[in-house]
Amino acid sequence: MVELDLGELRRRLAAAGITDVAPLAGGASSLTFCAERGGRAVVVKVAPPGVEPVAHRDVLRQARIIKALAETRVPVPEVLWEDAGSPPFFVMSRVEGDCVEPLFDGCTPTNDLVERYRNACRVMAALHSLSPVALGFGGEPVMDPVAEVRRWCDTLRTVDPALVSDWQDVRDALLACVPTAVGPTVVHGDFRLGNLMAVGAHINAVVDWEIWSIGDPRIDAGWFLINCDPDTYQRVPASAGVAPPTGELVQIYQHELGREVTDLDWFTALACFKSVATWALIVKHNRRRRSPRAELEAMAATLPWLLERARSIVG
Repeated sequence: MVELDLGELRRRLAAAGITDVAPLAGGASSLTFCAERGGRAVVVKVAPPGVEPVAHRDVLRQARIIKALAETRVPVPEVLWEDAGSPPFFVMSRVEGDCVEPLFDGCTPTNDLVERYRNACRVMAALHSLSPVALGFGGEPVMDPVAEVRRWCDTLRTVDPALVSDWQDVRDALLACVPTAVGPTVVHGDFRLGNLMAVGAHINAVVDWEIWSIGDPRIDAGWFLINCDPDTYQRVPASAGVAPPTGELVQIYQHELGREVTDLDWFTALACFKSVATWALIVKHNRRRRSPRAELEAMAATLPWLLERARSIVG
């Protein structure tokens, strides 16, 4: 792996008046830094050096969708600067608030937190109400449900088979009953509370656009719902009351969209399958660390449960 030359990055950022650059936790696909510009807190996202900045590493593509959403009802940071050099990076405003995953990391239940889930649903519906063509993305390839299944199959082929035995059976079950795709919208790809900057119940920004696409909006909806369901990861024993029931969230989402949303069971099964793939990849990379993190290794034991959950839903 090629190490980022932090001194060179600081020199490039200085040309834009950006100083006090320091690493910031977060950003699985790109390197993330906090900094200042004219006394204003900013965030810098840099593509990993030494590898081609494509797909989830294409930080300028992330900047593109954030800029396109700036004048919509979807709250996003402000893109302040872009640099297509090597490695490319962009600079955005640092939005006030915090990101939490109450059902994964634990959190004291509050009325504001419960309402944050509801408001997240409303923001997701606002995103899925937008026309990709009107946003300037009419030429983007469309990720339909079949393509989404195959996308995570590609990831599963790269991990230790012992981690995810029989994943092919779940793949086959999903592909045997694929719902008809609906009109494509912007899909965030990882829409959950942990990627929303919020203060109290109010959502200030949707962040982490590494895997956005144009596709079936139910891909986001299924992913959001499994991350609102305490039974998905079963990590927080006292989870009652932390999040609204998923049925209530579905009703809010449909109300905001102004239409019924069908086949959400299939998309929640797909989301469990996707979670297996993403966590198996995280476990694989964690095992290669000089000092593996115990909390990441612990997720290996959850993968069979997630696969079975996907199998039972689609079945």
